[in-house]
Amino acid sequence: MSTPSTRTPLRNATLGSLTGVTTPAYDRATVTPGIVHFGVGGFHRAHQACYLDKLLANDPSWGISGVGVRPADVHMRDALVPQDCLYTLTLKAPDGTVTTSVIGSIIEYRYAPDDPEAVLERLADPATRIVSLTVTEGGYNFSASTGEFDASDPEVVADLAGNGPPTTVFGLVVEGLARRRDRGVPSFTVMSCDNIAGNGHMARSTFLAYARLRDADLAGWIEGHTSFPNSMVDRITPATPAELADEVAARTGIADAWPVVAEPFTQWVIEDDFSCGRPSFEKAGVQVVADVTPYELMKLRLLNSGHQTLCYFAYLLGYRYVHDAAEDPDIRNLLRRYMTEEGKPTLEPLPGVDVDGYIDTLLERFANPAIADTVARLCQDSSNRIPKWLVPVIGDRLTQHGGVDFAAAVVASWTRYDEGVDEQGDPIDVDDPLADRLVGLARRSRTEPFAFLSEESLFGDLATREEFTTPYLWALETLRTKGARDTLRELLA
Repeated sequence: MSTPSTRTPLRNATLGSLTGVTTPAYDRATVTPGIVHFGVGGFHRAHQACYLDKLLANDPSWGISGVGVRPADVHMRDALVPQDCLYTLTLKAPDGTVTTSVIGSIIEYRYAPDDPEAVLERLADPATRIVSLTVTEGGYNFSASTGEFDASDPEVVADLAGNGPPTTVFGLVVEGLARRRDRGVPSFTVMSCDNIAGNGHMARSTFLAYARLRDADLAGWIEGHTSFPNSMVDRITPATPAELADEVAARTGIADAWPVVAEPFTQWVIEDDFSCGRPSFEKAGVQVVADVTPYELMKLRLLNSGHQTLCYFAYLLGYRYVHDAAEDPDIRNLLRRYMTEEGKPTLEPLPGVDVDGYIDTLLERFANPAIADTVARLCQDSSNRIPKWLVPVIGDRLTQHGGVDFAAAVVASWTRYDEGVDEQGDPIDVDDPLADRLVGLARRSRTEPFAFLSEESLFGDLATREEFTTPYLWALETLRTKGARDTLRELLA
């Protein structure tokens, strides 16, 4: 086992001395940035950056320039920059197989507040042909119920005032596009890689909304020249566990300030709509298609909604790791029945895709003990997840005059979780941007049954739909009087 003093620092200069790991199959000195990526986190480094790493040997003009805009992104800067933006990716399979590789496709990282002008010039550079995003569902600054851009956001207001350099992703990207227009440089593509149905459409809507508030002529140029392809991304990537750096060092001898761990399964489906060229994604296993919608619906309504189906019941039952919860017979049955009976009927036709086989694969992936994904991670940010992933399933099922018993129980379990106290009376840390409001509504719903559902920005008109409220109120009352286990067993009986 390596000790801190014997660990090899991860740097360009040390790549040739590393053993027992896969290293970049190209000379990083020849790589130039063709993609600017906002939101360099664990998922981006386990997914998009990994695909690009496979392509750079054939075309070194598609390196990634990473950008952070949030205060928390300082930590990524401090981890990546000293190690030349190299990092390790460890894949852990259900059978215990573990492989680690060094990823080199991110060739620079800029924390925008340090030097916003440098970020703007990178965006304006003709070599930049794609701007990609993993800014999370909440990063698009829109109402979940109306889809409208929130022009009242204080940071957006400040950027539009123009009294200083832009600080938001909207301000930076739109200013970059303005410079390209003024210099006669073709527009880059804006490629969302977030878990939002129609993520390209959402990016187009929100960036154009910002641009119209700034300059109507510029907005017209963007509308006519900028592509916003939809995409579907999939790889379970938990937050980096505290022990991963020591584990990687023990197996490989590498000192990595912020390693990444993920499952072996990965999928990326992209709409073939690019303003200014693209890498040969197909050579890295990406599916480039005319219409992403059927694929993204399958993923969002089965995998992502499946995570929400699992997490609140799992937490109330005392589980803290996803794989343990996924092995629980009642939770596993709930997952399969939600996916098969409620999620699957809302999907669009997928020729050549075995949806039942996909469901089987999901259940295996959820139960992968090597990933050690936490239930708490799945419970985070629910106000940005449930409205985008599960509420559309409920709406489509009601339109189909189909049952929503399982989805209603999931919303009830979220309500019960957001009361902030578990079944043993211990506090629950509700990690959500709307936590203060939602905890209050959840507690009020004990005496005002529709209080939680009354948040129309999350649920639309579901509080008025008896075919939804009847199973919701039953599940919520049963959770409170009998607990999560009995609720599951009665629901599944």
